[in-house]
Amino acid sequence: MTPEKKEPSEMPKAYGPASVETKWYKYWLEKDYFKPQVDPDKKSFVIIMPPPNVTGELHVGHALTATLEDIMTRWHRMKGEPTLWLPGVDHASIAAQVVVEKMLAREGLGG
Repeated sequence: MTPEKKEPSEMPKAYGPASVETKWYKYWLEKDYFKPQVDPDKKSFVIIMPPPNVTGELHVGHALTATLEDIMTRWHRMKGEPTLWLPGVDHASIAAQVVVEKMLAREGLGG
């Protein structure tokens, strides 16, 4: 007798994050992995995550910045340092103001 051979399951054509990340996100929340622990004996690492610009137009520069910030944050956390990646406030307020004023002017709402 020969054992039954199982057909290999087909690999999904696209990554379905819900099938994997839901479990792990819940685990990280339960373990307080997102909560920075201050240790006065260790140097802390804090980085501000700038929001996207007011136009909502994201580009490769945004992806690169977020990737590098994520790498640095994880690196410092892996080193055992208290780490915080904090969402910040608008870092381009002057440029954002100009864009909004132009949009309002086009709509006849500018003053």
